[in-house]
Amino acid sequence: MDDRILALLSAGDAEGITLLQQQYDSMVRYIVRGILHDARDAEECISDVYLRVWERFAGFDPARGTLAAWLTAVARNAAVDRLRQRRPPDQRWEETDGAAPSPEDEVLRRERAEQLRQAVDTLSASDRVLFYRKYYYLQSTAQIAAELGLTERAVEGRLYRLRRRLRKALGGDAL
Repeated sequence: MDDRILALLSAGDAEGITLLQQQYDSMVRYIVRGILHDARDAEECISDVYLRVWERFAGFDPARGTLAAWLTAVARNAAVDRLRQRRPPDQRWEETDGAAPSPEDEVLRRERAEQLRQAVDTLSASDRVLFYRKYYYLQSTAQIAAELGLTERAVEGRLYRLRRRLRKALGGDAL
């Protein structure tokens, strides 16, 4: 099915978006609703996700990952963008001085991100799932606990130990 969707989207055929929605809408909704708790915001964001896919499909590179992985990133980023827009200006996650990072800062940021990715890859599969749910998909502890069949206290404990392991792996002060 993905091959057909890719072919249609590459050709600029709107049927590709229709098939994409049929195939992946529940995944997109799950990701967006986990980040945006307001139903109206979530619905608008879901529409934005498909618009972004349509507008930015030329940037999709199948050699770098699957369609589902790319769509996951698009959905997550769209939801986080909307969340940032909804925050009052004094609570935004952006730099307060508005200055662009220097090239050195950008290189350091990328190196730290790569180190974190490598450290996360060393975690067990269940710990990786927990890490991504909490820190990438921004799911609440209560949601994670409910979906994994754990208590909130157990999730908090595992997250605490996970952060300690990652901190140690990254040299102590990276997290």
